[in-house]
Amino acid sequence: MVDPVADTGIDPVLISQAGGVFYVTLNRPEVKNAMNFKMVDALMDAFDTAEADDSVRIMVIRGANGVFCAGGDLKDFSTGHKNADDIAIGNRRFGTLLERAQRFPKLLVTFVRGAAMGGGFGLVCVSDVAITEDSCRFGMPEVTLGLIPAQIAPFVRARMGLTETRRMALTGDIITGKKARKVGLVHYSEPTVEAMDRRLTDTIEKARKAAPGAVAATKKLLMDMGDTVTPETLDEAANLFARSLQGEGLEGTKAFVEKRPAKWMEGDK
Repeated sequence: MVDPVADTGIDPVLISQAGGVFYVTLNRPEVKNAMNFKMVDALMDAFDTAEADDSVRIMVIRGANGVFCAGGDLKDFSTGHKNADDIAIGNRRFGTLLERAQRFPKLLVTFVRGAAMGGGFGLVCVSDVAITEDSCRFGMPEVTLGLIPAQIAPFVRARMGLTETRRMALTGDIITGKKARKVGLVHYSEPTVEAMDRRLTDTIEKARKAAPGAVAATKKLLMDMGDTVTPETLDEAANLFARSLQGEGLEGTKAFVEKRPAKWMEGDK
């Protein structure tokens, strides 16, 4: 992940906020929003800002000019000016971003148009809800460049399973949004941008009903789980449930009985 072009002075990530939703737009349209160090740093900052702001309930990541992300900006890799240690450090930096996104304690939605390649593919894999258009293109083309999908591979496998990950990672195959839905990469594939917008609105409205503390605890529980059920996992789940019932659960159950919105839904509009 290296920066092949001079700093244009344009923010690599644009931020806006409305109704409890923190919108993040990848903003390097001249290279189809390919990621460089500056964009990775800006995304890390965005996660920190959104997590610290209690008014934020949902983060939505999208790309400028109708393209989500073309992957990592690899142009400088061909210059030979970087040694192996520097390249490894830069590559691992993107993995740190994916770890940060995976552990983000609020709902993370990706709104994916045009293409999601390489690192963009990885971002989709760590989102809680992924919405795309039928014609969008997804892939891990690294092997066709003589490279490997190093940092995204573990997240892709966790998302889609070993069999489909092997096929795509080892052949560099490109799939459409429709196929991405079938293999479990995305949750919704829509025929038009307008349909995507409606799906996003519906997702946001549903997410507003969820208690923020319960969302954070549930997400942590899921991320901490292994592939098999253990007594330790069930013990931790029981403790988390007890704490939730003594906290937000009191308000949530009372609101249900009284047939009114829970207090955490106030002020989102």
